[in-house]
Amino acid sequence: MRFLVVISLIAVIAFAGCKKDEAKTNPTPNTATPAAATDELDLDTSYALALSEPTGDKVVDTTIIALQERLSTQPKHLDSWIALGRSWIQKARRSADEGFYLSANACADIAEKLSPGNPLALNLRAIVKLNEHDFAGARDVAARITKEFPEDAMAWGTMSDAEIELGNYDAATDAAQKMLDIKPNLPSYSRAAYLKWLHGDLAGAKEVIASAFDAGRGHKDKEPSAFVLVDAATFFWKQGDVSGAEAGFDMALKEFPGFAPALVGKARVALAKGQPKVAITLLEQAWSKRPLVETAWLLGDAKTAAGDAAGAKAAYANVVRTGKLSDAKTLAAFYATRNEHIDEALALIDGEAKTRGGVFVDDIRAWALFRAGRFDEARKFSDRAMRLGTPDPTILFHAGSIQIKTGDEAAGRALVQRALKMNPLLAATVALAEGN
Repeated sequence: MRFLVVISLIAVIAFAGCKKDEAKTNPTPNTATPAAATDELDLDTSYALALSEPTGDKVVDTTIIALQERLSTQPKHLDSWIALGRSWIQKARRSADEGFYLSANACADIAEKLSPGNPLALNLRAIVKLNEHDFAGARDVAARITKEFPEDAMAWGTMSDAEIELGNYDAATDAAQKMLDIKPNLPSYSRAAYLKWLHGDLAGAKEVIASAFDAGRGHKDKEPSAFVLVDAATFFWKQGDVSGAEAGFDMALKEFPGFAPALVGKARVALAKGQPKVAITLLEQAWSKRPLVETAWLLGDAKTAAGDAAGAKAAYANVVRTGKLSDAKTLAAFYATRNEHIDEALALIDGEAKTRGGVFVDDIRAWALFRAGRFDEARKFSDRAMRLGTPDPTILFHAGSIQIKTGDEAAGRALVQRALKMNPLLAATVALAEGN
């Protein structure tokens, strides 16, 4: 599950930006009645995508190749198609290359043909939709699964993730609680922790995230545990505890060396300590592993702080290029923060609001409206962004600035000061924006 909210995990969706789900699945047979020949002909494209050669030499590529070889001799082996689809998702997430989701979706096509209505195949489809930002579609598939298989923890987790992205927090909390009741493990605890943080319960979030890490101890795949440690470190970061955050990011890198979200977190810490060159090294490593908009944005800020104007310009160009391709939400935040291309920022976030919602979309919308001088409209969305009491310094800073402009000067200044105390980089970010 995604936690770094200014990003996009989330995944964004950020992690966000979505986490690998190890939840319980329903037992199903490994074979199914062969499909009709005409149906198989319709799946030619799906087979080509699912069995395409992976590029790279990482562990996930080795896994994909091994599964493809098994399927060449056992083409009706359902579990192998599911495993192959999940491996393509893992590759897409780690590389930030959304093209690999096409291969994962192709595996879901084949699996559903082999066994119509199979919960494993449907779960794969739902996770692909979630990663492709079809949040309503992911929710609908998850709802279909839980209606027939109410003990399917994975589907409840996907539903919770989708409802969060849609801004339906009560529904997200209910789904996460059902998942936790069915299977209290790393994925369910991590969702519960994030929801507690969203609702302003920082102490509760820290307590539950510790349970998530404990539940993940000993697992062969270290990525989920590393995500949890990054989440925990980010809780500390967002409350202004730089040393606590650094310790968490270091633990994540020890758990999973070279983990891109942890490298980005360490870079934030380095910038807070006045070490832009250290931050640049970390961010360049992170960008090479997972080229996200947030990473390029932070790299541009680090190069600006280091006096490398040309390098900063190139990094910011990557923000725009990558944002237009895959992350309109973060690109809108980038434009609004830097007070440039405001009409485009508004168009981008208005477009995002058609398919997703929640406090972070409201916050970006509010700040873009603020930059456009539409203060009363900005106040409406800012108040909505504050509705859960989420302890996010960016939301608080924006809310305070907007309140000052709309007549609540004392309350606004208090929020701004609180935000600056929570995030030592906010002041620098504002200074960069004002310098544009």
